[in-house]
Amino acid sequence: MPKTIIVSNRLPVKISKTDNEYQLSPSEGGLATGLGSVYKQDDNVWIGWPGQEVIEESDRDIITSKLQELSLLPVFLSQEEISQYYEGFSNTVLWPVFHYYASTYATYAQSNWDYYKIVNEKFKDAILKVAEPGDTIWIHDYQLLLLPALVRNEMPDVSIGFFLHIPFPSHEMFRLIPWRYELLEGMLGADLIGFHTFDDARHFISTTIRILPVNSSSNIITINDRLVVAEAFPMGIDENKYSSLPKSKEVIEQIKQIKETFKGNKLILSIDRLDYSKGILQRLEAFELLLQLHPEYIGKIALYMIVVPSRDTVPQYKYLRDLIDKKAGSLNSLYRTMDWSPIHYYYRSFPIETLSALYSSADVCLVTPMRDGMNLVSKEYVASRIHDDGVLILSEMAGASKELIDAVIVNPNNIGEVCRAIIQALEMPLDEQKTRMQQMRQLVKKFNVSHWVKIFTDRLKEVKQQQRSMQTRHVSNTTEQSIVNRYAKTKNRIIFLDYDGTLVNFRSNIADASPDKLLYDLLHQLTEDPANQVVIISGRKHENLGEWFNDENIYLIAEHGAWFKQQNTRWHKVSGLSDSWKQDIYPILETYVDRTPGSFIEEKTYSLVWHYRKAQKGLGELRANELMNNLKYMTTDRGLQFLPGDKVLEIKNMEINKGKAALSLLENENYDFIIAFGDDHTDEDIFKALPDSAITIKVGNNLSAAKFYSRNPFEVRNLLTKFTESTLATQK
Repeated sequence: MPKTIIVSNRLPVKISKTDNEYQLSPSEGGLATGLGSVYKQDDNVWIGWPGQEVIEESDRDIITSKLQELSLLPVFLSQEEISQYYEGFSNTVLWPVFHYYASTYATYAQSNWDYYKIVNEKFKDAILKVAEPGDTIWIHDYQLLLLPALVRNEMPDVSIGFFLHIPFPSHEMFRLIPWRYELLEGMLGADLIGFHTFDDARHFISTTIRILPVNSSSNIITINDRLVVAEAFPMGIDENKYSSLPKSKEVIEQIKQIKETFKGNKLILSIDRLDYSKGILQRLEAFELLLQLHPEYIGKIALYMIVVPSRDTVPQYKYLRDLIDKKAGSLNSLYRTMDWSPIHYYYRSFPIETLSALYSSADVCLVTPMRDGMNLVSKEYVASRIHDDGVLILSEMAGASKELIDAVIVNPNNIGEVCRAIIQALEMPLDEQKTRMQQMRQLVKKFNVSHWVKIFTDRLKEVKQQQRSMQTRHVSNTTEQSIVNRYAKTKNRIIFLDYDGTLVNFRSNIADASPDKLLYDLLHQLTEDPANQVVIISGRKHENLGEWFNDENIYLIAEHGAWFKQQNTRWHKVSGLSDSWKQDIYPILETYVDRTPGSFIEEKTYSLVWHYRKAQKGLGELRANELMNNLKYMTTDRGLQFLPGDKVLEIKNMEINKGKAALSLLENENYDFIIAFGDDHTDEDIFKALPDSAITIKVGNNLSAAKFYSRNPFEVRNLLTKFTESTLATQK
């Protein structure tokens, strides 16, 4: 049976050693909870670092054995690897850049990058020891960005999902990383890449197409002939656990104690891991502002602030902790009375029962990170409010704000706004609290962590099926041989060939895409066979095609069918067409050239083409859409048509159509072999017009009416060469 292999930096257990004996205890993290049901099933397994600083060689077999009983496989790391890969590259490059703190905290040490690669290779080796064809591999988070491609290179057909649990930054931020290409290529080894929010997925796609030579359509990125889907899957929590805990005897007792301790005070709760991205200092400043501007709240409210220790040996974290200690101490010394303290500050972690009691008791939960992937504390608070009361104040920079829209949403940089939000929460009527909380509780219940796991794994299966359906359409060796065999048996053939993007690759300068000697030789061999009628049907100007192919035994159709030329005759153009519309359209195109550096206009007999291949990525597409909207009504009234192509937008007479031009050649001949190649939107007209018996091949694997696709002009030429070879073999 195929299995699922989960891979993350840390295993979902805590390891401790007492009296030379190792103990394992389960981790309470959201990921461990969500995937617990997955890795414990059948032969599934979870691979990761056990989490101890360094485990002696002599103890590794013992720990491996203990972990295997729990379906866990360890990847052991040396002290140097932990220091350089985890504390170094992961947390001094990726973490600050992805959280928009690059200028403040990011350092780009080559040795950190070297170790990041080494450790990702270690994880790959661990996967390859247990992975088999048909398995699904689900890789998690920023510490393992290179891993999907490393596994893909070894197991090309395996199903790989990747999920990023932190935000993905904008292109401007991501491109600061010196090793940006390798990181993106690593992620693109996955079939499905998941993010918490649509914004993160959008940033990833935008960054990828700007940095790498890949294309995207909607949320699909095409790399070589493989599609990769990037999509948002907001992570949930174990809602059932958090909603049932407040009913347990232990939690009820702790709730009672909290109520007695804070009798007469409204309780504001803040829970965070120590990190500069969490906005803890700014939260304290907002609370300080509230006490300054609204002294009436002194003695009536309390901030219960938990900061969970994290990397406090790292200088910037130690410095942050010192600042938080000083700020909390300063506020307490300034406002504390004999029987009241404004801030109850704890620098330690708490058991889940105590957290549940605090969630259930707090009138307000203050969650205001400066940048956060999701932030599950907000969802845990909501799930714990079994009486539908309480107010959640939530940063718009947290992924959860896209779902929990009934929270009081704030910009964490705006201290005044956070201060006003706290007052709004403290004064909110119970009816409004219940209305907001009920909506949020329903959402947290429905979109729980099990739902998150299910929709991701289901989508991964869909993507895999999509890829396989494309593989069946690709002109692979088997398909190619079948087409060649059919070609060899026929006696009256017509071969339709587009030019740019089909016979030759695109060039930034359209004048540079002239035919090479190999192409001339190939076309000459095809036309030497009397059974072949070769037709080049292109959007190119007739002057270009005439200059290149005038001496060849080829039927030429130029400008999408406006001009045609039979072998050894002069050019003829379609009669009854007008180009008077150009005088109105051309000035509009000129304004877009002025507004879009790198774009230019090409004028043909009955069409105008706006090229933007040299324009900045994204800007050209934006202007092309604007242009189509601008000209929509003018073109309809004049019988014109838009032809959006690869970095081009053509406006032409509606009567001109490659499909019509192709059909005109089929009217008086009974061809027993019809084949058409094309890469563009304009070639779809041919694919649709030709009879069902025709073979139609799209160059590139975008959505098409063609029956098959080839990856590039090289594959097209290869198939045409096979045609000529089959003719020679028959003659022998």
